[in-house]
Amino acid sequence: MNRVTESIASTAILVALVFLFSWRSIDAANVSYDHRSLSIGNRRQLIISAAIHYPRSVPAMWPSLVQTAKEGGCNAIESYVFWNGHEPSPGKYYFGGRYNIVKFIKIVQQAGMHMILRIGPFVAAEWNYGGVPVWLHYVPGTVFRADNEPWKHYMESFTTYMVNLLKKEKLFAPQGGPIILSQVENEYGYYEKDYGEGGKSYAQWSASMAVSQNIGVPWMMCQQWDAPPTVISTCNGFYCDQFTPNTPDKPKIWTENWPGWFKTFGGRDPHRPAEDVAYSVARFFGKGGSVHNYYMYHGGTNFGRTSGGPFITTSYDYEAPIDEYGLPRLPKWGHLKDLHKAIMLSENLLISGEHQNFTLGHSLEADVYIDSSGTCAAFLSNLDDKNDKTVMFRNTSYHLPAWSVSILPDCKNEVFNTAKVTSKSSKVEMLPEDLRFSSGLKWEVFSEKPGIWGEADIVKNELVDHINTTKDTTDYLWYTTSITVSDNEEFLKKGSPPVLFIESKGHTLHVFINKEYLGTATGNGTHVPFKLKKSVALKAGENNIDLLSMTVGLSNAGSFYEWVGAGLTSVSFKGFNKGTLNLTNSKWSYKLGVQGEHLELFKPGNSGAVKWTVTTKPPKKQPLTWYKVVVDPPSGSEPVGLDMVSMGKGMAWLNGEEIGRYWPRIARKNSPNDECVKECDYRGKFMPDKCLTGCGEPSQRWYHVPRSWFKSSGNELVIFEEKGGDPMKIKLSKRKVSVV
Repeated sequence: MNRVTESIASTAILVALVFLFSWRSIDAANVSYDHRSLSIGNRRQLIISAAIHYPRSVPAMWPSLVQTAKEGGCNAIESYVFWNGHEPSPGKYYFGGRYNIVKFIKIVQQAGMHMILRIGPFVAAEWNYGGVPVWLHYVPGTVFRADNEPWKHYMESFTTYMVNLLKKEKLFAPQGGPIILSQVENEYGYYEKDYGEGGKSYAQWSASMAVSQNIGVPWMMCQQWDAPPTVISTCNGFYCDQFTPNTPDKPKIWTENWPGWFKTFGGRDPHRPAEDVAYSVARFFGKGGSVHNYYMYHGGTNFGRTSGGPFITTSYDYEAPIDEYGLPRLPKWGHLKDLHKAIMLSENLLISGEHQNFTLGHSLEADVYIDSSGTCAAFLSNLDDKNDKTVMFRNTSYHLPAWSVSILPDCKNEVFNTAKVTSKSSKVEMLPEDLRFSSGLKWEVFSEKPGIWGEADIVKNELVDHINTTKDTTDYLWYTTSITVSDNEEFLKKGSPPVLFIESKGHTLHVFINKEYLGTATGNGTHVPFKLKKSVALKAGENNIDLLSMTVGLSNAGSFYEWVGAGLTSVSFKGFNKGTLNLTNSKWSYKLGVQGEHLELFKPGNSGAVKWTVTTKPPKKQPLTWYKVVVDPPSGSEPVGLDMVSMGKGMAWLNGEEIGRYWPRIARKNSPNDECVKECDYRGKFMPDKCLTGCGEPSQRWYHVPRSWFKSSGNELVIFEEKGGDPMKIKLSKRKVSVV
C-alpha cells in the first residue's frame, strides 16, 4: 500500500469510527407543526440545516462533508433531487455513482442528522436546464412548469417514483428515517403570473399532487406566496427576518440563506462576509424563525456538463462554509459554528417562550423570549450600517458594532456578537506539482481537422438553432459552408480584406477559415448573445468556413426558459465588389459534436481507431487537439485541483470521469464603474455585486479532481483543447489550508 492509498484508507477508517460513535438510531417520528416550529416525535426543535448537493461531490466525500456540517453545529442536511441525473431518458432511471441518493441519505441518517429533501423536481440551482431532462422539452404539447398534461404527467410520474423509492428504503421520519420535510416546485411565485391563469392552477395542482403522495412529513413551497393551506410557504434570500408565512398557522422557514454566490466564466469573485451571514441568521431566529437552511453549506463541483446558467463555472464553491474541496472555510465555518452554539443555548425559549420586541433607540431593538418561570433570552440588534452603538438593556450596558446582533441566552451575558469574529482564520494555497508520469515523459496527441468529418448530419439552406439540433447531447455543433471568391475582387488586389460579421444567440463560437483558427467570440453570464466583426484574408477560388458553436450550460430558470435558444442567426461578409455577401440562407452543413467525442477518446484505454502521435513535447497553441497522458497521483493526501491556466478552453477527464469544462477566462469589468475590492465591508445589506475580487485574473484556474478518482498509478488524464494552449504547463495542485 503506497502513501496515498494508506492515507485515504486511514481517513476512511477515521470517518467510519466517528460515524460509529456518533450514530444513534432514529425512532419512527411523526412530524407536525404549528406557527412556532416543527415538532418531531412530539418534541419541538429548531433546525439549522446545511445544503449539500450529492451530485456536486463524490460518494467518498459524503461522510466527511456530513460530519463537518454536524461539527459546525448543523442538525440537518438539505438537498434537491436532480431529475435529469436520475431519468436521462423517459422511464430509464439511474441511481449510481454521484446520483446514489439513497446512500447519501443513509449517511445523513447514520450521522444522527435530519434530512430536508426538495424533490421539486424543478430545481434551478445553476444546474443544467434547471434539473429538468432535456428530452421532456421535445414531448409534444409540453410547456415546463405550466398547466398542461404532458408536463404534469412526467412531473407526477417522477415524483411518485422517487417517493416510492424513499418509502421502500424507509427514509421518511414516520418510518424511522431522517427525512422531516420535503419540497415541491421551487420559487414558482416569481414567475406564476407570466403563465396567466394556468400558472395559479398549476401551483395549486403541484401542492395537491405532492400532498397526495402521503409521505407523512410536511411539504413546503418556497417563494410561493399563494401556497395552499396544505403546504408551508417559505422564504429564500439574503435576509428573511421580516418574512411571515402566508397563513398564521405555519412556522417561519428559511429554505435558502445564500452565504455566498455563484460564479460565471469571465465573471469576478463574489464574497459575502461571515459577519453578515451571521447577522442574517441571528436576526431570523431572533424574529421567530425556526427552520433555517444554508444554500449552500458545501457548494461542490459541477462535474462534466452539469452546470447551467449559461456560463456557470465548473466550480460551485459558492464561498460556502465548507469549500469546494471539502475543507472548512475559515473564519466563516468557525464563526457560524459559534453562532449555532449560541442560538441552541436558547432553543426551548425560542420555540416556546413569549416573544417581545421593543426599541432601545434609533436603529436599536431587542427581541426577548420569556417563559412562565421568568427565564429569558435576548437578541440585541444594531441595524445601523455605519455606526457602532452602546445600548442599555436591563440596566446593563452593551457595545453593539454596526450591523450586528448580540445574543444573551440569559438576558444578561453576551455569548456571541455577529460582528465579533473570534474563530480562527486560514490561509489557503494551491501547491503545484509537475505531472508525475507513470512510465516516463510521454504524451499522446490527436488533432482534429476543423469542420465535418464523415457525412454531414444535417444540410439546410438556413441557420439552425443550436440546442434544438443537438438536444444537449453535446456542447458542440459545426456550422460549415464555403464561398467562391472571384479573381477580380478588389480586396485581392488592394490587400484590404473583407470583414466577417456574425450574430449569435449564444453562447460561444470558434471561427476557422480555410481550416485555420481565426478567433473566438462569446457572450457572458450577464449578456448571452454576441456579435463578431473580424477582417478575414480570403483567397481566390473556394474558401471553407467552419464555425464551431458551443453551449456552456443551458438556462436553468425564468419564465418559459426551455424555449431560450442558442447558435448563429446571421453570417455575412462586407467588402466584396457587390457589397455585402449574406450567407445566412446559404447552404449549410451541420455536424453534431466533435470527432473525439463520437470516438469516445476520453474512455480509458480507448484509442478510438485514430492515429495518436507519441511525443515528449506536445504541440502548443494547437486548436481542436486531444492530449492524453498517464500520471501518478500527487504526493500527500490533500485535495487536488487541476491547474489549467496555461490552456484555452475545453474539457478534461481522469480515468474516464468527467472533471468538466475548463476555461481560465479572464474576469473583466462589465462597465467602467465596476470595481474589485481588496477588503469587504460586512456592514449594510449584501448583494452579489457588493464585494467582488479577481479583476484581471482567470475566473477559474483550478478544477477539482477528487482523490477517490485516482488509482495508485497509471491514471489516464485526457484533455480536449478547443482553441490552443500549452499542455506542458498543466499541473496537479494540492490544496493546503494553514490555520492562522
